[in-house]
Amino acid sequence: MSIVEWLAKRSKKSSTVPDERLNIPGNLWVKCFACGSSLYAKDLEENLKVCPNCSYHFRLTAAERIEMLCDPNSFEELHQTIESRDPLQFSDTKSYKARIKDSQQKTGMRDGIICGRGTILGQPCTLAVMDFSFMGGSMGAAIGEKITRTIENSISERLPFIVVSASGGARMQEGIFSLMQMAKTATAVARLKAARVPYLVLLTDPTTGGTTASFAMLGDIHIAEKGALIGFAGPRVIEQTIRQKLPK
Repeated sequence: MSIVEWLAKRSKKSSTVPDERLNIPGNLWVKCFACGSSLYAKDLEENLKVCPNCSYHFRLTAAERIEMLCDPNSFEELHQTIESRDPLQFSDTKSYKARIKDSQQKTGMRDGIICGRGTILGQPCTLAVMDFSFMGGSMGAAIGEKITRTIENSISERLPFIVVSASGGARMQEGIFSLMQMAKTATAVARLKAARVPYLVLLTDPTTGGTTASFAMLGDIHIAEKGALIGFAGPRVIEQTIRQKLPK
Protein backbone atom coordinates (compact mmCIF):
# COMPACT_ATOMS: atom_id res chain seq x y z
CA MET A 1 0.00 0.00 0.00
CA SER A 2 1.45 3.40 -0.97
CA ILE A 3 1.68 6.23 1.56
CA VAL A 4 -1.04 8.13 -0.31
CA GLU A 5 -3.41 5.15 -0.10
CA TRP A 6 -2.51 4.56 3.55
CA LEU A 7 -3.08 8.20 4.50
CA ALA A 8 -6.37 8.32 2.61
CA LYS A 9 -7.59 5.14 4.29
CA ARG A 10 -6.49 6.42 7.68
CA SER A 11 -8.20 9.77 7.18
CA LYS A 12 -11.51 8.06 6.49
CA LYS A 13 -11.16 6.04 9.69
CA SER A 14 -10.50 9.11 11.79
CA SER A 15 -13.30 11.13 10.18
CA THR A 16 -10.98 14.01 9.41
CA VAL A 17 -10.41 15.93 6.21
CA PRO A 18 -7.64 14.29 4.10
CA ASP A 19 -4.28 16.01 4.07
CA GLU A 20 -3.75 18.56 1.31
CA ARG A 21 -0.43 16.80 0.62
CA LEU A 22 -2.40 13.90 -0.84
CA ASN A 23 -2.93 16.00 -3.96
CA ILE A 24 -0.20 15.75 -6.57
CA PRO A 25 1.68 19.10 -6.47
CA GLY A 26 1.53 21.23 -9.58
CA ASN A 27 5.06 22.54 -8.94
CA LEU A 28 7.52 19.95 -10.25
CA TRP A 29 10.56 21.80 -8.90
CA VAL A 30 11.62 22.40 -5.31
CA LYS A 31 14.16 24.92 -4.06
CA CYS A 32 16.64 23.68 -1.48
CA PHE A 33 16.45 25.81 1.67
CA ALA A 34 20.18 25.38 2.31
CA CYS A 35 22.01 25.77 -1.01
CA GLY A 36 19.26 27.28 -3.16
CA SER A 37 19.48 24.59 -5.85
CA SER A 38 16.42 23.89 -7.96
CA LEU A 39 15.59 20.22 -7.56
CA TYR A 40 13.25 18.05 -9.60
CA ALA A 41 10.60 16.98 -7.09
CA LYS A 42 10.57 13.35 -8.22
CA ASP A 43 14.36 13.07 -7.95
CA LEU A 44 14.24 14.61 -4.47
CA GLU A 45 11.61 12.11 -3.35
CA GLU A 46 13.62 9.19 -4.72
CA ASN A 47 16.61 10.51 -2.76
CA LEU A 48 14.52 10.30 0.45
CA LYS A 49 14.09 14.10 0.45
CA VAL A 50 17.79 14.77 0.91
CA CYS A 51 19.30 17.44 -1.37
CA PRO A 52 21.75 15.67 -3.73
CA ASN A 53 23.93 18.80 -3.90
CA CYS A 54 24.42 19.74 -0.24
CA SER A 55 22.81 16.84 1.71
CA TYR A 56 20.23 19.15 3.33
CA HIS A 57 17.52 17.00 4.95
CA PHE A 58 14.02 18.24 4.16
CA ARG A 59 11.46 17.73 6.93
CA LEU A 60 9.25 14.67 6.57
CA THR A 61 5.72 14.01 7.71
CA ALA A 62 5.12 11.16 10.14
CA ALA A 63 3.52 9.14 7.35
CA GLU A 64 6.51 9.65 5.05
CA ARG A 65 8.89 8.63 7.81
CA ILE A 66 6.94 5.45 8.54
CA GLU A 67 6.91 4.52 4.87
CA MET A 68 10.70 4.96 4.70
CA LEU A 69 11.45 3.04 7.89
CA CYS A 70 8.99 0.15 7.93
CA ASP A 71 8.75 -2.87 5.67
CA PRO A 72 5.91 -2.55 3.13
CA ASN A 73 2.43 -3.24 4.57
CA SER A 74 3.88 -4.06 8.00
CA PHE A 75 2.79 -0.98 9.95
CA GLU A 76 -0.28 -1.19 12.18
CA GLU A 77 -1.35 1.99 13.94
CA LEU A 78 -2.11 1.88 17.67
CA HIS A 79 -4.06 4.22 19.95
CA GLN A 80 -5.30 6.29 17.03
CA THR A 81 -8.50 7.46 18.76
CA ILE A 82 -6.58 9.53 21.35
CA GLU A 83 -6.67 13.24 20.59
CA SER A 84 -6.18 16.57 22.36
CA ARG A 85 -8.78 18.16 24.59
CA ASP A 86 -8.97 21.70 25.91
CA PRO A 87 -8.63 21.39 29.72
CA LEU A 88 -7.95 25.12 30.23
CA GLN A 89 -10.46 26.49 27.67
CA PHE A 90 -7.42 28.33 26.30
CA SER A 91 -7.74 31.14 23.78
CA ASP A 92 -5.38 33.75 22.31
CA THR A 93 -6.03 35.13 18.83
CA LYS A 94 -8.22 32.05 18.36
CA SER A 95 -9.38 29.24 20.60
CA TYR A 96 -7.25 26.16 21.22
CA LYS A 97 -10.11 23.99 19.95
CA ALA A 98 -10.05 25.92 16.67
CA ARG A 99 -6.28 25.45 16.36
CA ILE A 100 -6.61 21.72 16.92
CA LYS A 101 -9.36 21.49 14.30
CA ASP A 102 -7.30 23.49 11.79
CA SER A 103 -4.28 21.22 12.29
CA GLN A 104 -6.42 18.09 11.98
CA GLN A 105 -7.88 19.32 8.70
CA LYS A 106 -4.48 20.38 7.40
CA THR A 107 -2.61 17.17 8.23
CA GLY A 108 -5.29 14.46 8.35
CA MET A 109 -3.94 13.49 11.79
CA ARG A 110 -5.69 13.50 15.17
CA ASP A 111 -2.58 14.89 16.87
CA GLY A 112 1.12 15.42 16.27
CA ILE A 113 2.25 11.80 16.53
CA ILE A 114 1.54 8.41 14.96
CA CYS A 115 2.23 5.31 17.07
CA GLY A 116 2.10 1.68 16.08
CA ARG A 117 3.92 -1.57 15.52
CA GLY A 118 5.65 -2.81 12.40
CA THR A 119 8.79 -4.46 11.12
CA ILE A 120 12.10 -3.00 9.92
CA LEU A 121 14.13 -5.43 7.81
CA GLY A 122 11.94 -8.13 9.28
CA GLN A 123 12.58 -7.11 12.91
CA PRO A 124 9.32 -6.43 14.83
CA CYS A 125 9.24 -3.17 16.79
CA THR A 126 6.98 -0.41 18.04
CA LEU A 127 7.29 3.15 16.78
CA ALA A 128 6.25 6.64 17.88
CA VAL A 129 6.76 9.12 15.04
CA MET A 130 6.21 12.84 15.61
CA ASP A 131 5.07 15.30 12.95
CA PHE A 132 6.20 18.93 13.17
CA SER A 133 3.44 20.09 10.80
CA PHE A 134 0.83 19.50 13.55
CA MET A 135 1.16 22.55 15.82
CA GLY A 136 4.94 22.43 15.67
CA GLY A 137 5.00 18.87 16.99
CA SER A 138 4.27 20.31 20.43
CA MET A 139 3.71 17.74 23.18
CA GLY A 140 0.33 17.85 24.86
CA ALA A 141 -1.48 15.29 26.97
CA ALA A 142 -2.54 13.26 23.93
CA ILE A 143 1.01 12.84 22.67
CA GLY A 144 2.28 11.96 26.14
CA GLU A 145 -0.47 9.37 26.54
CA LYS A 146 0.18 7.78 23.15
CA ILE A 147 3.92 7.54 23.80
CA THR A 148 3.33 6.03 27.23
CA ARG A 149 0.84 3.45 25.95
CA THR A 150 3.17 2.49 23.10
CA ILE A 151 6.01 1.98 25.59
CA GLU A 152 3.67 -0.28 27.57
CA ASN A 153 3.03 -2.24 24.35
CA SER A 154 6.81 -2.59 23.90
CA ILE A 155 7.25 -3.91 27.43
CA SER A 156 4.38 -6.41 27.27
CA GLU A 157 5.32 -7.66 23.79
CA ARG A 158 9.10 -7.46 24.32
CA LEU A 159 9.53 -5.31 21.21
CA PRO A 160 12.22 -2.64 20.67
CA PHE A 161 10.81 0.88 20.93
CA ILE A 162 11.74 3.53 18.34
CA VAL A 163 10.97 7.25 18.61
CA VAL A 164 11.35 9.75 15.77
CA SER A 165 11.32 13.16 17.44
CA ALA A 166 10.29 16.41 15.74
CA SER A 167 8.99 18.92 18.23
CA GLY A 168 9.18 22.50 19.41
CA GLY A 169 8.53 21.36 22.99
CA ALA A 170 5.60 21.46 25.39
CA ARG A 171 2.22 22.68 24.11
CA MET A 172 1.61 25.98 25.87
CA GLN A 173 -2.16 25.83 25.34
CA GLU A 174 -2.34 22.94 27.84
CA GLY A 175 -0.16 24.55 30.50
CA ILE A 176 0.77 22.25 33.39
CA PHE A 177 -1.05 19.33 31.72
CA SER A 178 1.56 19.52 28.96
CA LEU A 179 4.51 19.83 31.34
CA MET A 180 3.30 16.76 33.24
CA GLN A 181 3.95 14.69 30.10
CA MET A 182 7.69 15.18 30.58
CA ALA A 183 7.62 13.26 33.86
CA LYS A 184 5.07 10.79 32.56
CA THR A 185 7.05 9.78 29.47
CA ALA A 186 10.38 9.75 31.35
CA THR A 187 8.88 7.41 33.95
CA ALA A 188 7.57 5.13 31.19
CA VAL A 189 11.05 5.03 29.63
CA ALA A 190 12.48 4.07 33.04
CA ARG A 191 10.10 1.11 33.13
CA LEU A 192 11.19 0.20 29.59
CA LYS A 193 14.84 0.19 30.65
CA ALA A 194 14.07 -1.80 33.78
CA ALA A 195 12.46 -4.42 31.53
CA ARG A 196 15.66 -4.41 29.41
CA VAL A 197 13.81 -3.58 26.20
CA PRO A 198 15.91 -1.63 23.64
CA TYR A 199 15.03 2.04 23.06
CA LEU A 200 16.26 3.91 19.97
CA VAL A 201 15.74 7.61 19.20
CA LEU A 202 16.04 9.32 15.83
CA LEU A 203 16.46 13.07 16.40
CA THR A 204 15.20 15.20 13.50
CA ASP A 205 14.83 18.92 12.90
CA PRO A 206 13.83 20.37 15.29
CA THR A 207 13.95 18.56 18.63
CA THR A 208 13.75 21.16 21.38
CA GLY A 209 12.06 22.14 24.63
CA GLY A 210 10.20 19.67 26.83
CA THR A 211 10.64 16.86 24.31
CA THR A 212 14.42 17.18 24.52
CA ALA A 213 14.20 17.45 28.31
CA SER A 214 12.32 14.16 28.60
CA PHE A 215 11.93 11.03 26.47
CA ALA A 216 13.93 12.21 23.42
CA MET A 217 17.26 12.18 25.29
CA LEU A 218 16.78 8.95 27.24
CA GLY A 219 17.41 6.40 24.49
CA ASP A 220 19.92 3.58 24.54
CA ILE A 221 21.03 4.73 21.08
CA HIS A 222 20.60 8.21 19.57
CA ILE A 223 20.88 8.97 15.87
CA ALA A 224 20.62 12.57 14.61
CA GLU A 225 19.89 13.74 11.10
CA LYS A 226 22.48 16.03 9.57
CA GLY A 227 21.81 19.70 10.30
CA ALA A 228 19.00 19.06 12.78
CA LEU A 229 18.42 21.70 15.47
CA ILE A 230 18.66 19.83 18.77
CA GLY A 231 18.63 21.44 22.20
CA PHE A 232 16.46 22.61 25.05
CA ALA A 233 15.95 26.14 23.71
CA GLY A 234 16.45 27.56 20.24
CA PRO A 235 19.32 29.96 19.49
CA ARG A 236 17.02 33.00 19.36
CA VAL A 237 15.59 32.28 22.82
CA ILE A 238 19.07 31.78 24.29
CA GLU A 239 20.41 34.99 22.72
CA GLN A 240 17.47 37.00 24.04
CA THR A 241 18.04 35.52 27.51
CA ILE A 242 21.80 36.00 27.85
CA ARG A 243 21.96 39.13 25.61
CA GLN A 244 24.89 37.68 23.66
CA LYS A 245 25.42 36.42 20.15
CA LEU A 246 26.00 32.66 20.11
CA PRO A 247 29.04 31.18 18.34
CA LYS A 248 28.35 29.39 15.05
